Order: sequence, then structure tokens, then C-alpha cells
Amino acid sequence: MCRLLHYLGQWTTIAFIYFIIKYKFWLLIPIIPFIVYPFAWSGHYFFEKNKPAAFKNPLMAKLSDWCMFIEITIGKVKIF
Repeated sequence: MCRLLHYLGQWTTIAFIYFIIKYKFWLLIPIIPFIVYPFAWSGHYFFEKNKPAAFKNPLMAKLSDWCMFIEITIGKVKIF
């Protein structure tokens, strides 16, 4: 479930970026990195019962999210 929530969060981030570009809401750009966090953190807190890596190393956590997203999308990692 945690992987699924991360994956959905990344798709939401992509949709949000598309929305910003399409409708030229440039002021929303600074919040892009925070779109995935409600999805990811709820997966960690409610399902994995652990603390997200974003608290200690946010850049590495974000890069890891995108790596996992790509691996799920190409079928290398399974969601369930």
C-alpha cells in the first residue's frame, strides 16, 4: 500500500506540473516538491508504521521516489 501511495503521489505531481504549465500558474512552482508528501507520509505512518526518509534527507527521498516511480512504471518493481 505504501508503494501504491507513493506511485499515486508521483502521478499527482506530474498532473500538477501539467496544470501549472497549461494554465500558467507560475506562482505554484515552489510547492511542486510537496505534492507527493501527503501520499507518501500517509503510506509510511498508517501502513508501514515508520518515519519517512524525507525528514532526514529530503533530496535523497525525492530522488528515491522518482527512481521507484520509474521502476514501477517499467514493471521492474511490483506495487502489490
